[in-house]
Amino acid sequence: MDYNEIREKAKEILSPQCLVCKECNGLACRGWVPGVGAKGTGESFVRNYEYLKSVKVVMDMIYKPEGQDTSVSFFGRNFKAPIFVAPIGGMDINYGGKISEGEYHRRTLLGAKSAGIAAFTGDGANDDYFNEPLLPLKEVEGWGIPTLKPWAVDKVFEKIKIIEDLNVMAFAMDIDSAGLVHLAKSGKPVYSKTVEDLKAIVDYTQLPFIIKGIMSPQGALKAAESGAYGIVVSNHGGRVLDDSPATTEVLPSIREAVGDSVKIFVDGGIRTGADVFKAIALGADAVLIGRTFVIMAVGGGVEGVQLYAEKLIAELKDTMLMTGCKNISDITRDKVKEVKGTF
Repeated sequence: MDYNEIREKAKEILSPQCLVCKECNGLACRGWVPGVGAKGTGESFVRNYEYLKSVKVVMDMIYKPEGQDTSVSFFGRNFKAPIFVAPIGGMDINYGGKISEGEYHRRTLLGAKSAGIAAFTGDGANDDYFNEPLLPLKEVEGWGIPTLKPWAVDKVFEKIKIIEDLNVMAFAMDIDSAGLVHLAKSGKPVYSKTVEDLKAIVDYTQLPFIIKGIMSPQGALKAAESGAYGIVVSNHGGRVLDDSPATTEVLPSIREAVGDSVKIFVDGGIRTGADVFKAIALGADAVLIGRTFVIMAVGGGVEGVQLYAEKLIAELKDTMLMTGCKNISDITRDKVKEVKGTF
């Protein structure tokens, strides 16, 4: 199957929980939480997508042709591109149980590894959201990044011990998930975290620790103070707070605040290789993509995930070709321009 055939198959399977819109922009699924949409009016999801579209690529074709290299290194590992599958859990409550938790993560972990990138896995109120991805994580020999909810610190330590045994490359915590509706209703409390809490987590393990859910320079500085390896600039796809700024909108100020003291990942509204290029130019080291990888995993299995990842990499290379960028480090702020009046 090709890309469009996979999308059509996913639409048949996922409807009506996900409409597999031509543009995954948050308009049709406003307020679908739990579900695939965003909280309240859905404006945070919409703004993630729309703001990125107001950023345009600056073309430059006068340079010595030396090819394009999209490769990057994180956690002491090499990847073909600065692209990761974002952590998504709750296939039952968000996607109508059309695919099991374990099978979804098997497809993303294997497909991502085959494409030379990697996938994050999820966690949640249902213990299966954390436990079911463990088998496919073992199958890929730890080539993945588990994501923990902001549980009490002793529970976080218990889960770290489990993932350490799998030799995973790193782990994350989506601290913003303290605002998820279904977690609040589950009776399994999650908490905001102090810098001291985060330092305790950093000190507990040798695994690189990534803090997901940073949306301000102040938050980024506190994360850096904890000793974390990296941060994810993320508003949880608009699912935890209505009327949030776009992630790429706050990204430049966050990069300016922390410099190179932490790795910066970003998610939200990123759909193409050109979007990946824009995010890097605005200050990211790498991107996370969630909803559209779900579509490819459901419609095309492991091969669908691999195909989409390879499509993104090819689009990124093409954008680099048209802007005179040989390496990822060449993708600098002057390679993009925000067009006023289009957003």
